[in-house]
Amino acid sequence: MGEGAERPRGEISVSRIAELAGVSASTVSKVIHGRTGVSAGTRQRIEELIREHGFRKNEKTRTAPIVEIVFQALDSLWALEIIRGVEQVVRPHGLAVALTEKPVGREPGSVWARQMLARRPFGVIAVSAEFDDVRPAQLASRGIPLVALDPTGEPSRPVPSVGATNWNGGLVAARHLLELGHRRIAMVNGPDGLLCCRARLDGFRAALDAAGLPHGPELLRTAPLYYEGGRDAAAGLLRLPDRPTAVFAANDLQALGVYEAAHAAGLRVPHDLSVVGFDDLAFSQWSGPPLTTVRQPLMRMGATAAEFLLDLAAGRELRHDRIEVPTELVVRASTAPPPGGPF
Repeated sequence: MGEGAERPRGEISVSRIAELAGVSASTVSKVIHGRTGVSAGTRQRIEELIREHGFRKNEKTRTAPIVEIVFQALDSLWALEIIRGVEQVVRPHGLAVALTEKPVGREPGSVWARQMLARRPFGVIAVSAEFDDVRPAQLASRGIPLVALDPTGEPSRPVPSVGATNWNGGLVAARHLLELGHRRIAMVNGPDGLLCCRARLDGFRAALDAAGLPHGPELLRTAPLYYEGGRDAAAGLLRLPDRPTAVFAANDLQALGVYEAAHAAGLRVPHDLSVVGFDDLAFSQWSGPPLTTVRQPLMRMGATAAEFLLDLAAGRELRHDRIEVPTELVVRASTAPPPGGPF
């Protein structure tokens, strides 16, 4: 290779990265393996060189037989369903599942990321976790495949992703309420920054638009995807002079909060207020009354992400870089025609 020739991506050595960064090879090795003892500035400079020159760890480097699932928050049955789906796929391959809760924010030198790199997992599934371009590049340079599940924003092109048909879920939820005769329909949505919530809202609005119904801003509330968020948002909706006769919540936890707000306002579900949730977590069928909801097949989503990961690790070409698993409406007892009958 001539002196001026360009070195193919992946052939740059640890010693060459060390030379370019002005550090020792052992310092570069610490960064590659996620070890401590390197300043934040030096670590960032080495990572930038790794991304720029396309360094890849030797394929023979041993990884731990672990699939690491990174969650933004590990605090609901929603997460448990995904874990079960991943576990049922990877267990027959001799792989265990490890869980990481990613702190909110983007820190190139964050401790949780260094610890994950130091563990050298077989692969990583990032669930509703927001990444900049740094983290995928770090994993790729270590030969660790990454799959995004229900990404917060538009899926990054190099990172395969799994989601659900959230737009259609919002559409069928609104259509169900329209077919019952509701015309004053509100929505309690999750944070605007979540791609799934934006899609559910868009589908909901599409159904109302098709029915020729206006959807004023007073009928939309944005709240955290928890019980308290649904309760507080619905309380405001139910204080409106012309209150809604139905509420679509962005998830089941919010929907239970809507139940509580209705109860506090002296309203009965579904006689005075119909409620639709999203997810179909186990408690939905046991709530009082059992909740009409849009089923999001979380176990299947976790299993699909795990299958993506196994294909990437085996070097198999993916037929799709994005899969959306179908959602479906599950009608139970929390929805009925509005007071006074339909239309």
